[in-house]
Amino acid sequence: MAEQPVEYPMIKPQRLQSGDTIALVSPSWGGPSYFPDVFDNGVRCLQEDFGLRVREFPTARMPADTIYQHPELRARDINDAFADPKVRGIITSIGGDDSIRILPFLDLDAIKANPKLIMGYSDSTAFLAYLNLHGLVTFHGPSVMAGFSYLRNFPEAMAEYQQVLLQNQAISLRPFPQWADSYQPWGPAEHIGQVAELRSDDIGHRWIQHGAKSSGRLWGGNIEVLEMMKATLAWPAPDFWQNRVLFLETSEDKPSPVQVGFMLRNYGMQGVFNAISGLLVARPKGYTSQEKAELDQEILRIVAGEFGADHLNIITNLDLGHTDPRHILPYGIPIELDPGTETLQLLEPPFV
Repeated sequence: MAEQPVEYPMIKPQRLQSGDTIALVSPSWGGPSYFPDVFDNGVRCLQEDFGLRVREFPTARMPADTIYQHPELRARDINDAFADPKVRGIITSIGGDDSIRILPFLDLDAIKANPKLIMGYSDSTAFLAYLNLHGLVTFHGPSVMAGFSYLRNFPEAMAEYQQVLLQNQAISLRPFPQWADSYQPWGPAEHIGQVAELRSDDIGHRWIQHGAKSSGRLWGGNIEVLEMMKATLAWPAPDFWQNRVLFLETSEDKPSPVQVGFMLRNYGMQGVFNAISGLLVARPKGYTSQEKAELDQEILRIVAGEFGADHLNIITNLDLGHTDPRHILPYGIPIELDPGTETLQLLEPPFV
């Protein structure tokens, strides 16, 4: 694993166009081998709604046990997809819990020499955040199975994804009018593409602490995966955090507000909260309204109470985690946080 540089230019990929070929890979868990219908439904969305050609790389449907046993094969797919000039983007099938194991096998020189879209979320945090530390703009967003397979339930998200991926727009992050906390059980054919419940409650960003207008480059991801990265060469250097906006989301394992507080305390001890320009936190999957309120209070108790960062813009309940739909957040692109209007605006398009 290469040592990360302290200073680096941001390398933007080319935007996608209708007719482009994208690679589908499974760098974490081999979900398509268990639930091929869910995977196929997401593939149809990419083909029919975005006009993209799909090429499945070897790990895409590889048995989950083989994928787990061979992190080098997962990395090889990513390396090969970046090196292939016919491939214009890479999208993950689904998350998992051990993609950090692929990092030593990634060919950073080849990847940086051939920048292109790479997108996923959850466990994909490990390589998305790592590649961004080395200068590549990467994308925290929907996967094939947990995202695109359910996108037709959310027309506003469909339009936003097309604006970002195909039109290269610098979007404003606005709350989606409907969301879902879970899917219908995977397996039965009649459940394909169906969420458990479309909800219109709990809509809106929560500005739980206001500071001055601020901006910074996006970095972050799944808070549990980021815990695995700490104290490794995949973790940022101490001077990295200046002029960053940190975004965090929790997984379906549903860490409690207190557990999230434990993780945040580590960031405080690193001096992160007095260096960054803002903190964005996703709507937590599986939480009750009371638990969400408790999480907000725990965040304030740690960030402002224990570490004195009472100047920091902190926004929670954002559509960027394990509830559907989720915004596409480009690592390394600056975002403006305006507490006066309570708006979040990307300041640059994510592609060249």
